[in-house]
Amino acid sequence: MVPLSFANHLFDIVAPAALYWPRHEALLVADLHLEKASFYARQGQMLPPYDSRATLDELAELIGQTGAKTIFCLGDNYHDDEGEARLEPEAAKLLQKLTAATRWCWISGNHDRDVVGLWGGNVMEEWIGDGLALRHQATIASELPEISGHYHPKIRVPIRGRNVSRRCFVKGPQHLIMPAFGALTGGMPASDPAIEACAGYPASAIIGLTTKAVSFDLPFAPQKADSESSLQLHLPDIC
Repeated sequence: MVPLSFANHLFDIVAPAALYWPRHEALLVADLHLEKASFYARQGQMLPPYDSRATLDELAELIGQTGAKTIFCLGDNYHDDEGEARLEPEAAKLLQKLTAATRWCWISGNHDRDVVGLWGGNVMEEWIGDGLALRHQATIASELPEISGHYHPKIRVPIRGRNVSRRCFVKGPQHLIMPAFGALTGGMPASDPAIEACAGYPASAIIGLTTKAVSFDLPFAPQKADSESSLQLHLPDIC
């Protein structure tokens, strides 16, 4: 576990895209996008149909490692509104087991506004407590510090002589944006103007390594970068 502080709360980065909140014995993940492969299969683009199972297997492993009693899923839990009912049987069976063993909180997102908790868990638009707001999409004018998902931030870093894309957390003064947890999710450059508008200035991209967190200042205003390619020129080699 790698410590990460935000808004006077201490979290642990426990995977490339997951946080553990010791105070609440809670695991936070965002953008599972379950049943993304089956959605694309319906459009004629065939992908291996195991993304939901892979995502939930990883989540189950993290629950076991951390002993989390509460799970916060920060929106876009399914790739589309029909994904919840379409969840393949083995994945549905695992999800029912997980939701029965924990306090499971589904925060609805733009991809799954109609999620109902068919396989267990409680559905809500947001969660507010301990001076924090947990939401799917960052609210620029939020009165509370907030943790959100939606943007799937990634950053390119030089590793052993080549540039590698890594999922990252984006931390601003009032916002912590989580990377996507789902097995088939893509990503948006952490330096994208859409993320800049939400995160504010100053902001940093954070990657959790095995023993430490590595933070990279993002070139937001007053020195706004044009692209992620200009960002990587200022990153140290982390391996």
